[in-house]
Amino acid sequence: MPAADARAIARRPRGLPRRLLLTRAARGHAHGLAMAERAAALGLDVVELAGDRVTLDLPEDPRRAYRQAKETLAVTVAPPSKLRLQPIAPSADWRVDLAEGCPAHCAYCYLAGSLKGPPITRAYANLDEILAALPAYLGTGRITSRSRVRAHEGTTFEASCYTDPLAIEPVTGSLAATIAHFGGWNEAVQLRFTSKFADVGPLLPLAHHGRTRMRASVNPAAYARFEAGTDPVAERLAALGRIARAGYPVGLTIAPIIAAEGWREAYGALIAQAAAVLAGIAGLDLTVELITHRYNPGSKAVLESWYPGSRLDMSGAGRATKRTKFGAEKQVYDADTMRALKVFFEAEIGERLPEARILYWT
Repeated sequence: MPAADARAIARRPRGLPRRLLLTRAARGHAHGLAMAERAAALGLDVVELAGDRVTLDLPEDPRRAYRQAKETLAVTVAPPSKLRLQPIAPSADWRVDLAEGCPAHCAYCYLAGSLKGPPITRAYANLDEILAALPAYLGTGRITSRSRVRAHEGTTFEASCYTDPLAIEPVTGSLAATIAHFGGWNEAVQLRFTSKFADVGPLLPLAHHGRTRMRASVNPAAYARFEAGTDPVAERLAALGRIARAGYPVGLTIAPIIAAEGWREAYGALIAQAAAVLAGIAGLDLTVELITHRYNPGSKAVLESWYPGSRLDMSGAGRATKRTKFGAEKQVYDADTMRALKVFFEAEIGERLPEARILYWT
C-alpha cells in the first residue's frame, strides 16, 4: 500500500463507512462526484455502479450482512418525494433529508423500525435541488413558524431526522454546504442538526450568521455500550463548546433517556459535565431536548437481531403502551417513571444550566 494511502486510512474518522457506491444518476451531479473524490482520498473503496439500484452481494449470515451494509455509503439521487418536505414535530417545522441511514451502532436506534432493507447509508447527490425546494416552505410550519414561544427561531428545518449528517460529513460535504446556504439566506430561518460525533473543525469558519443550531446527542458515559461506533460523549461536548464559541446557537439532545439503575446519578453527572464545558461562553444560546427511550414491536425485533447481546432493557417491565395518531403502538415508560424523570431533569437543568431553554419533553 502506498504511504499516502496508509496515511489517509489512518486519518479516517471514527464511524466512517469503508466503501462508497456511486450510482449512475449521482455521477450526473457535481456534488456526487465530489463525494467520490473525498471518499477515495480517505481510503474508501469507491465502486461505480452501472445503474441506480443499490444492492450488495450480502452473505447469508445476517450478522455479517448487517456489518457489510453498515460499512457502505451509497451516493444516490433523492427522489421527487424527498423534495416535498414533511413536518417533524416536536423538533422543527420541516424535515430536510441530506442523507438516510447512519454508520453508528446504537442498540436503541429508532431508524431500525423506520428504514427498510439492509442498513446502507444513502447520501444525496442532488443537494442543489434539495436546497432549491426550501423557500416554498417559509413561514408555513406549525412548530416554530407559528409558535409564540419559538417564533424567533423562524422557519426551522431539521437535517438529522433520518441520519447523523456530521458522521458522514468528511465524505459528503453536504452539511457544510447547507450551513453556508442558510448563512447566506437572508430570511428568518434556522437549520438544525444533532450528532453523536465530534469532528466540527471544518464547520467552525463557515459564515453561518447564527442560522444553524448544532445539538450534541448525549447520554451518560456509563451507557456508552449502547452507542458503539460513535465518538465519546466527552468529545461531543467539547465539540459543542467549540461550535458555541464560533457563534453558533447550540443545544443538548439528551436521548434516549434510559431509566436504568442509577439513572439519577448518571444523568446528574452528565448535566454537570455539559455545564462545565459551556461555562463562560459569551452570548451562549442553549436549548435542551429531552427524549425518553421508547420502542415498537418492529424496531424491537430488528434491534434484537442486530444486537443479540445487548443489555438494553426492552422486556416491557415498567412500560406502558402508547398509540400514535395513526394507531401504531409503542412502549414508553409508565406514568410514575415518566413523572420522576421529568421532575428530575427540569430541576437539574434549571440548577446547572439556568440559561438553557427546554424545548420539549417526550
